[in-house]
Amino acid sequence: MPSGKPEKFYRIAVLPGDGIGPEVIQQAVKVVKTIGKVYGHRFDFAYGLIGGAAVDETGSPLPEETLKLCQKSDAILLGAVGGPKWDGLPPEQRPEKALLSIRKTLNLFANLRPVKIYHPLASCPLKDEITRRGIDIMFVRQLTGGIYFGEKKTITRGDQIVARDVMEYSKKEIEDIARIAFETALKRRKKVTSVDKANVLETSRLWRKTVEEVWKKYPQVTLEHMLVDNCAMQLITRPYQFDVVLTGNMFGDILSDEGSMLSGSIGMMPSVSFGSQHSALYEPVHGSAPDIAGQNKANPLAAIISAAMMLKLSLHLKEEGDIIEDKIKKVLAEGYRTPDIMEPGKTQVGTQEMGQLIINEILKG
Repeated sequence: MPSGKPEKFYRIAVLPGDGIGPEVIQQAVKVVKTIGKVYGHRFDFAYGLIGGAAVDETGSPLPEETLKLCQKSDAILLGAVGGPKWDGLPPEQRPEKALLSIRKTLNLFANLRPVKIYHPLASCPLKDEITRRGIDIMFVRQLTGGIYFGEKKTITRGDQIVARDVMEYSKKEIEDIARIAFETALKRRKKVTSVDKANVLETSRLWRKTVEEVWKKYPQVTLEHMLVDNCAMQLITRPYQFDVVLTGNMFGDILSDEGSMLSGSIGMMPSVSFGSQHSALYEPVHGSAPDIAGQNKANPLAAIISAAMMLKLSLHLKEEGDIIEDKIKKVLAEGYRTPDIMEPGKTQVGTQEMGQLIINEILKG
């Protein structure tokens, strides 16, 4: 039923990308359009090129036109980029360069990745005695610093070729992401686990010291430090202990992908990246999966959940976003599964069918 809110116009930049990106984003857009029809909202979807598709069309993985589109939109919905087709290109032309560039240009320094177990999918790879205690983790990852953005160089030293990647964080970068982690924890269970490698890395020692300084302003929150290798182990053995996990760029990239398997599949994991000025970017965590592209096999749920997050966080349509998530739970409870989350006794459906099942549930009210 309509929420009674006055109709408002929302502009959404849609960047389908490569591989399965266009397929899963198509389903997310259809779901949002359905919400618009049922609840009386106007969504304008403006499409832009990114990644390999942009390289093929323009020669650049992130055309200026795409950046301008993103800057004048209320939110950005991204599919995935990359694939073996472009592996032979120089680093500056590779599709993955688009992700680093859009994050840096739009100052999307904070990445939030929620990991939850949907009850119908509780048979994830972990033992039942672990999952039955519940898993609800929010990864807060610094997205525009660290080794991915540091100096990169390959040199010849004597008769050896040597490659170098520099990891660097400023105090301000750490302060900014730490504040977001603590603010996020205040809305949850009030615990932050800061992950580093302070026993080895100088950047991690600055990280730990700075996080503790920011923590003084949040006395309601419990802070613990954990070395990254221990955290990787604890995510498997005792994942229920975590609330907010605060990490740097590379550690967060790896750990959140590990965490995605707690939900049953990386195809279930959404994310949002944001900064202080520009529109937030919403995307499924999975990659472009070119091996199944165009085969109606991809799981669109991470993209659809990302769209639900977009409604709630950027467009302030919490009720509508919650409804999408509730309908996903209902469809899963009825036993429908895409191939990546298929279980014995369940009904396997494709990308398009899964999207339509959710749309049908929304239309039922």
